Amino acid sequence: MQASTARIPIALTIAGSDSSGGAGIQADLKTFSAFGVYGASVLTALTAQNTRGVQGVEPVRPQFVEAQIASVLDDLDVRAIKTGMLANSAIVSAVAAALARVPDIPVVVDPVMVATSGDRLLTPDAIAAYKAELFPRATLVTPNLPEAAALLGVGIAGSEDDAIGQARAIAAFGSRAVLVKGGHGHGATAVDILISGGGVARLTAPRIDTLHTHGTGCTLSAAIAALLARGEDLEPAVRRAKAYVSAAIAAGRLLGVGHGSGPVDHLYATRREPPPA
Repeated sequence: MQASTARIPIALTIAGSDSSGGAGIQADLKTFSAFGVYGASVLTALTAQNTRGVQGVEPVRPQFVEAQIASVLDDLDVRAIKTGMLANSAIVSAVAAALARVPDIPVVVDPVMVATSGDRLLTPDAIAAYKAELFPRATLVTPNLPEAAALLGVGIAGSEDDAIGQARAIAAFGSRAVLVKGGHGHGATAVDILISGGGVARLTAPRIDTLHTHGTGCTLSAAIAALLARGEDLEPAVRRAKAYVSAAIAAGRLLGVGHGSGPVDHLYATRREPPPA
């Protein structure tokens, strides 16, 4: 069946569910909405999760993950796709196989391995499947510093030069671009490194002193996907998405959701008061 042409850009998230609503598909769909993009979703796993941690994970059968993707793409005019929590190697392989059938749709791969709480969300054997099967299909891969190190089997980058080297090494697995996120670093400025087309871009933002960063990785990759769905080029999309996440983190300090590491405020722009500086 030929997908219909929608009047609104459509983005698809392929990720796990966060029952507390701050990360996973819930964060992705809120972010899509914040950018005026219609969001579709494919569930890869259910989590029993809140701001204090992850109490349980139930992966979805890989065949049913593929069935969900096929169902969405058969009917909806999807302009960009992002992947989040994929749980295990079988699901990574299933997603890679499904996305290989739609080579013209931009794909943002967020290689989610560990939740903000420190709980593991990916089996160790899935790392090889990411590198061999999914990264070659990716428009952009968005690891944070610990994820970049885990993907390469090395220590966490201790300098910008190290981060650039790791980004280049990850790009060698076949993705068009790599964004190594510096939120887990130190200092007054958070520095992300974007490798694309052989060039290096340094993206900076003031580091915000807050514990409430639940869902930041999901939110950033979803924001990039939303902007790609709207037709923006990659580097401007990454820069605009980073600015959005910084504002959402700042505003999230006032949400008061949960008793642990609370979520960012995905819909801060809808509040009457502006986000705090």
